[in-house]
Amino acid sequence: MDKKSTKVKIVMTANPREIVGKSTHSLRKSGVVPANIYGKDFESLTISVDLKEFVDTFKTAGETNVVYVKVSDKEIPTLISEIQIHPVNQSILHVDLRKIDLKQKIEAQVPLVIFGESEAVEVKHGILLTQMTEITIESLPSDIPNEISVDISTLNEIGDVIRVSDLPKIDGVEFKEDPERMIASVTEHKEEELVPETVSDEPEIIGEDGKAVVPEGEEGSETPTKESDSEEKN
Repeated sequence: MDKKSTKVKIVMTANPREIVGKSTHSLRKSGVVPANIYGKDFESLTISVDLKEFVDTFKTAGETNVVYVKVSDKEIPTLISEIQIHPVNQSILHVDLRKIDLKQKIEAQVPLVIFGESEAVEVKHGILLTQMTEITIESLPSDIPNEISVDISTLNEIGDVIRVSDLPKIDGVEFKEDPERMIASVTEHKEEELVPETVSDEPEIIGEDGKAVVPEGEEGSETPTKESDSEEKN
């Protein structure tokens, strides 16, 4: 099962940008996001986009649908390739858009979405391990799926795996990963053995010199015998 990209044309308005570097801080304060369009045989273009419009566009397009950036009366077909986020306040700092040729195949990262119920997990109490969350594909921009679903209902026994080669074929889409690479697997649930701590029954006594004091009569200490006592008295 897969979800192909929407056929609705997505257009985002942008303006040419001359402000660069640290000066872009003033743009962000006014609700504008600095961005850049780059691509093969394409001269990089610095632009600015309204923050709200970009957020709405990204919610619709994600990273797999074509976004036509309208700037200076031209519509440039792009894919959103990278969004830089502030590490503290999570605000959008910068956006990179990749200019594409609609008639040429490109590589893209598509999310993998797990669905279904596994007998090995639900009945036999195995642990589901997910080794991949996205997959590299190659296709025409219009054929890029929004996501690719992975059905785990085929995992019936402990040790069962789903590999790239197990994914259903999608018209116009080629998987660019090792066919033997694992996507998901089920492993045995093992209880951790708790080793009790050994606690001494007697408290350790520390002398004035900072060394442990060994009580008289314990192993390692010499206790005079009655015979030695009598010898001393003699």
